[in-house]
Amino acid sequence: MNKIKISAVAYTNTKAFIYGLEHSEIINKIDLSLDIPSDCAAKVISGQVDIGLMPVAAIPLVPNANIVADYCIGSDGAVNSVFIFSDVPVEEIKTLRLDSHSRTSNNLAKVLLKFYWKQEVEFTTDPNAKADAIVLIGDRTFGKKDDYAFAYDMGEEWKNFTGLPFMYAAWVANKEISQAFKDEFNDALKFGLAHRNEVLQDLPKTNNFDLEDYLYHKLQFEVTEDRKKALQLFLGYIKQL
Repeated sequence: MNKIKISAVAYTNTKAFIYGLEHSEIINKIDLSLDIPSDCAAKVISGQVDIGLMPVAAIPLVPNANIVADYCIGSDGAVNSVFIFSDVPVEEIKTLRLDSHSRTSNNLAKVLLKFYWKQEVEFTTDPNAKADAIVLIGDRTFGKKDDYAFAYDMGEEWKNFTGLPFMYAAWVANKEISQAFKDEFNDALKFGLAHRNEVLQDLPKTNNFDLEDYLYHKLQFEVTEDRKKALQLFLGYIKQL
């Protein structure tokens, strides 16, 4: 049997999923690689892998895209790892440096700035460029809020803007996946979420950051109807950028 090729993100927010896959029989049926979000998306788009936990903003670029799991990376309000860090208040941001790791977070920043905060901003991807503010996501944000004059949690700001939760990444396939595999895959993900305490024991501690609160409260993992609604709304806003 050909193994299903899967790319997952290597951040803390996916550790429970990885735990579930590695501690279930499904590990023998998959070829798992760990990547940054942008590489995960690129692999799904190009067909290097069959399934990826990929930034939702890239879903329209995937041939035959279909979400294959009941679980995702989401939040309902503040997520504490997807930020605009700024030297000035948001109404004074004129330049923003984007994060090369994630298409979703960059687009979320653009959507919030244009449609929520009504700001005209110049964007750069140059890592050395001087800018008023930066997009930063994932583990690199842990404990960093106090390093900046202003920290805008984009999960919280999206909720303020739309009243909806958010989905940052989803398990997306570029081809039809059998229902039997999807059922087993979902069971493995669910198993991992049920063992977050074990995952926590293995994570390195971070100053000024509550990992338990992050894994159990800030992050939400279910693909709900409201989260699907938020996804369609978000993709609609991206088209208007």
